Amino acid sequence: MTRPATPRPSTFSIVARDPEQDAVGVAVQSKFISVGSVVPFVSADAGAIATQSFANVAYGPDGHDLLRRGKSAKEVVMELTGADPEFESRQVGVVKSPVAMRDQGISEGSDEEGETIAAFTGVDCFDYAGDIQGDHYTVQGNILENRETLEAMAETFEESEGGLPERLIGALHAGNDAGGDKRGEQSAALYIAKPEGGYEGRNDRWVDVRVDDHEKPIDELERIFKIYDVTLLEREEADETQELTGDTAERVSETLVELGLFDGTPSATFGEGERGALEDFRGMNNFENHSIPVLEDALARGWDDADGDGEERMVDALWHGLSRLDRK
Repeated sequence: MTRPATPRPSTFSIVARDPEQDAVGVAVQSKFISVGSVVPFVSADAGAIATQSFANVAYGPDGHDLLRRGKSAKEVVMELTGADPEFESRQVGVVKSPVAMRDQGISEGSDEEGETIAAFTGVDCFDYAGDIQGDHYTVQGNILENRETLEAMAETFEESEGGLPERLIGALHAGNDAGGDKRGEQSAALYIAKPEGGYEGRNDRWVDVRVDDHEKPIDELERIFKIYDVTLLEREEADETQELTGDTAERVSETLVELGLFDGTPSATFGEGERGALEDFRGMNNFENHSIPVLEDALARGWDDADGDGEERMVDALWHGLSRLDRK
């Protein structure tokens, strides 16, 4: 029987965990509409799964159930593919979460037997297709320009610093720069779970950002993530803060004037009127997670590293300045 014409996502992804944050997640890019609705499945108490290449979305919930029952990542892959008559067209990556590892008495260390990390690439996946595993992660892709795409993702994740979101996005950028998806770019997603990481701590959805259709989906994913980060993710308290002064104070004040929030004359001094305008800016953008002194400090520290103009630069500066503080 001939298979119906089913869209096949040409995709590269990384599945990884961060033991220090008890976090686990997936980042993915594809020449496929809304890849975030198909590929990533993440649960803090089980792990992260990427299912792609004629994706079998049942692999997500079924794989989580198996991980919770104590199955190794390798066993999960074997059971999922073993029950699937079309497994040779599938690709899947699995990483057990830090919470599941701890609950099941699994210690950090070598994972040569696939206890906590495993992947599968079927022989019918379109070239180039393959996968690579390393400490805390697996990368996989199909319909790629080359194997270098996966190698660049793995190397970047291993060598980069910062939090799990930045390392995952960095891996996507590296894979794309090295060759990426043979058919081009369209959508991307970043999904990370950690215990009580969601809104008001009521679920585990710590980071959930997606770009469904865009010429440069990874760039757009990073832009949206920065806004998401400043708005929703909490940071440790600052030991000290600095005030805005000089040219940066004037530039910030000019932006507040452009936004209609400040009617004074921009200067090198950032006074009470300017801080009142900054408070209005905070409310307009839902940045109440951060006090005015912390936002002022972030602008002072992050302005020179920020991109864009006007409000876009202010938000990017806040993200850069807040990045010195660890996420909770």
